[in-house]
Amino acid sequence: MIVDLETTGGSPASSAITEIGAVKVRGGEHLGEFQTLVNPGMSVPPFIAVLTGITDSMVATAPRLSAVLPMFLDWAAGSVLVAHNAPFDVGFLRAGATALGLEWPGFDSVDTARLARRVLTRDEAPDCKLATLSRLFRTDTTPCHRALADARATTEVLHGLLERLGNLGIRTHEELVSFTGLATAAQRRKRYLADGLPVGPGVYIFKDSRGRPLYIGRSRNVRARVRQYFVASEPRTRMAEMVGIAESVDAVACAHPLEAEVRELRLIAEHKPRYNRRSRFPERSSWLKLTAEPFPRLALVRRVAEDGATYLGPFGSARAAQAAMAAVHETVPLRQCTQRISPSRPTSACVLAGMGRCGAPCEGTMTREQYAETADAARALLTGDPQPVLAAAQRRMASLSAQERFEEAAAHRDRAGSFVRAVDRMQRLAGLAGCRQLVAARPGFGGGWDLAVVRYGRLAGAATVPVGAAPAPYIRALVATAETVLPKPGPLGAATAEEVGQILAWLAEPGARLIALDGEWASPVDGAGRLRHWLDAAEEGRAAARPFEDRRGLRPVHRPARAAI
Repeated sequence: MIVDLETTGGSPASSAITEIGAVKVRGGEHLGEFQTLVNPGMSVPPFIAVLTGITDSMVATAPRLSAVLPMFLDWAAGSVLVAHNAPFDVGFLRAGATALGLEWPGFDSVDTARLARRVLTRDEAPDCKLATLSRLFRTDTTPCHRALADARATTEVLHGLLERLGNLGIRTHEELVSFTGLATAAQRRKRYLADGLPVGPGVYIFKDSRGRPLYIGRSRNVRARVRQYFVASEPRTRMAEMVGIAESVDAVACAHPLEAEVRELRLIAEHKPRYNRRSRFPERSSWLKLTAEPFPRLALVRRVAEDGATYLGPFGSARAAQAAMAAVHETVPLRQCTQRISPSRPTSACVLAGMGRCGAPCEGTMTREQYAETADAARALLTGDPQPVLAAAQRRMASLSAQERFEEAAAHRDRAGSFVRAVDRMQRLAGLAGCRQLVAARPGFGGGWDLAVVRYGRLAGAATVPVGAAPAPYIRALVATAETVLPKPGPLGAATAEEVGQILAWLAEPGARLIALDGEWASPVDGAGRLRHWLDAAEEGRAAARPFEDRRGLRPVHRPARAAI
């Protein structure tokens, strides 16, 4: 539906609508028109009256917006709003709905001015004013700053632009909105690679001439998403390069979006495509390990082993893991040396003992049983309540802030935040990963139900229940045919942290229902979850302190020495 407004000014905060005009079309067919003057409740400025021809006397007897807008919204229901300079018109309509207490329908919109800037060259149109485009496309209606006439002219301009875009392979509203006009002819010629791909949820794999995966992604509609790569909806340089190299696109159809998300993760981890940036190396994640030895210590490791140790993680970076380790060391006097300790062969203590940050078991001053209390306190922090870490950090922060050493105080806050965040995530993930089997359902995007069987944190089966069908037979069949999953060492069962996290997010969405549970799905009542309000406040404080922080890594650059003169 093409809409145009006339107003008393340029801002909804200080101006009001004086006229609404709209044309409803579908597939090029004219379905109807809507036009009415609106009493703005204020005087029409003289220059607006000259520009539009709308005067105070014309709108004096017109209906108020409170009578017009509900009718217009009802008439426009289910449409895509098209306007020339759409943010202006849509902004006034949304502001009017808010002022009247009406629910804004959340229309999709298309801006013909923005579209024209991407489709037309300077030689064709020196500017993208409606009058200029009307002359270019030789519209039957001449725009004259009256709402219905301008809406009619915009309709003809839209059809002229769509004719141009059709030659470029633009077929859907999504492609139209995301069109950038940057696609090369070589890119557009490759859009045939999307032919035959599934139209439902799934994973797509771009491959080179040797069949090697270049990029792996997912979508609710695989065919439509892949087509977008060939109409320049992807302005990223590396994606344009990838499309230029790609010779084929394969797809894996999935039952529903959750299965697509999980399969994407697994395929990226397996093939490690060079144009994917995330999830390529889950094996490189860092873990914090409390070793299983007579005098345990904390260590950073890459993998979880079945060795009786206690693990926390995975961390996205070694820096975050080291920060969490520092927070524990500042709370519990664990030893930080890496040597093997034997009570029968005492050695000299390090400087940490003199600072009171280590009980010095290396000197033989602590028995194995005495040190075990320290190790148990550290283990309780990693698996249970991280409050002592936070309390110790807050004491240091208060002391340092009193001395106006704010940067050091912020460092303690960030260390405690890294640790508490890791414990919170681990407790949520481990709760699900410890269940032998969980069966759940969620309302499907197009009706019916999406089903999932999760075993030890791994998605073992996925299916859908058609609209109107009885779910029970589908559930029994899915459980019977789901993948057999055996638990693996570590707190995350048989899946990666990302996979368990995606399943948890799916289960937390509105309408999700738990059908069956074999095991216990719970988090500690005194765990890190109760500290999330502090985590949120700490993150806000960190962002406020460094609003323009450059997060790019600064690498040393080698420069040749200058030659002596």
